[in-house]
Amino acid sequence: MLICLPLLFVAYRAQAWGFFGHRLLNRLAVYTLPPGMIGFYKANIDYLTVNATRPDSRRTIVPDEAPKHFLDVDRYGDSAEYKLPRKYADAVARYGEDSLQRHGIVPWNVVAMKNQLTAAFKAKDTDRILRLSADLGHYVADACVPLHTTKNYNGQLTGQRGIHGLWESRLPELLSSDYDLFTGKAEYLENPTNAIWAAVIRSHAAVDSVLLFEKQLTAQMAGDQKYGYEQRGNNTVRAYSREFSRAYHARLNGQVERQMRYAAGLIGDFWFTCWVDGGSPDLRQLPRTPSEKEQLRLEQEAKQTAVAPTRVVPGHDE
Repeated sequence: MLICLPLLFVAYRAQAWGFFGHRLLNRLAVYTLPPGMIGFYKANIDYLTVNATRPDSRRTIVPDEAPKHFLDVDRYGDSAEYKLPRKYADAVARYGEDSLQRHGIVPWNVVAMKNQLTAAFKAKDTDRILRLSADLGHYVADACVPLHTTKNYNGQLTGQRGIHGLWESRLPELLSSDYDLFTGKAEYLENPTNAIWAAVIRSHAAVDSVLLFEKQLTAQMAGDQKYGYEQRGNNTVRAYSREFSRAYHARLNGQVERQMRYAAGLIGDFWFTCWVDGGSPDLRQLPRTPSEKEQLRLEQEAKQTAVAPTRVVPGHDE
């Protein structure tokens, strides 16, 4: 069975960093944590790794899930990343909630998730700590993807459709085995709101180069060099060629590696900050694994997403 190129890119784009990337980033973040946290998190590293992708899966069954993954900064005019209100209530008052939902809310969502995880630590609730840690890691990572900060998120406005999957999935899957992703120890965030907005600002600053280098390379390489066919399971799929991917990666000069390392460190920083703000509870006193109720809930959610119809989500909808 032959799968056409656009379908392949739909699968890539809908998963942000891809299953591979999100799971790797949550896993790496565990090793940034201090002694008071790392034992608990290492005991649950498989949970945090596997469930790093759950927010993407929820997009098919939760109507308001999609906007939590991106922010189209350029919908709001020049220098919007510096001018947008940092408090969600202020943003709603200025732009209206419908507009915000249409153009994405990732930084405001990360702050809301940070508060929820802090409350879970205060309550010493193992299930909520794990569930919210996995989800928060996903959204923080999404904020570190340049194409999650622009209305031209898949190059659809510049004749570069498919670039989203190329940058955030194809390149890491092919080349991350050579990356240096060591981030050092997690640090306490004095101002988590500023921290996540700094991530968005950093990501948005890279959008021009992400698009420009791909366009320049495309102009130099014939179509049969840019694309090739690969076996994925039982299917033969058309994908960006390894030659084109490596050349694009070289032009980006370590950009994807830097963003992955930055994301892993920032996830750890957020987890650590939530723990401190939650009173630094002794995690050794908590159950070491999710409850049977939580495991059943995850199984039921997985079944729902497996049979749910594909949703077309306004905004990042391809």
